[in-house]
Amino acid sequence: MSLAAAPPVTEPGSYWDRELGTHALRLMPADYRVSDQPLALVTLLGSCVAACLYDPAVGVGGMNHFLLPGGTGSGDSDPSARYGVHAMELLVNDLLKRGARRQRLQAKVFGGGNVLSGFHLDPVGTRNARFVLQYLAAEAIPVVAQDLGDIQARKVCFFVQTGRSLVKRLPPTRGDDEIVRAERAYLGTLSRTPVAGSVELF
Repeated sequence: MSLAAAPPVTEPGSYWDRELGTHALRLMPADYRVSDQPLALVTLLGSCVAACLYDPAVGVGGMNHFLLPGGTGSGDSDPSARYGVHAMELLVNDLLKRGARRQRLQAKVFGGGNVLSGFHLDPVGTRNARFVLQYLAAEAIPVVAQDLGDIQARKVCFFVQTGRSLVKRLPPTRGDDEIVRAERAYLGTLSRTPVAGSVELF
């Protein structure tokens, strides 16, 4: 399928992904996007989790990308998508604004790999995975697919109109080093700057 023959896509920041054969949008840490256009949302995950929610009845879906389940202390009031609790609220609210119905939402969740060393008792990846499943259960949003945990990084592609998802686990020698460096830098940024906007690392 050529670019000229592709359905029109007007989402800001979209590009043509030759491998996927579709328009796509790349998400960075603390990002979230919702769309009803024929495109895929693409992200790289290490310890981070991406929740992909969609309403199959109206063909609208979205993805977030968060590194920490929730803030602590003054960070609890931070409304950015860096924290899972806010990233989930932002995603759900945007879906509802686009015509989705809460009772029709379905979820696919990915990531939470324990790729960072030095977090042995309760690794951040494990906490992220536990948080997203608990949040969705509390909101009565069914999880129809998941690939969480383990020690590998992942590339995730989510087609917003259909809910189709593709997951590629990255070999440690190819993807993990870059993702680990990025996540460590991101954690350092959060510790130095309690309240800030999105940080693009990849």
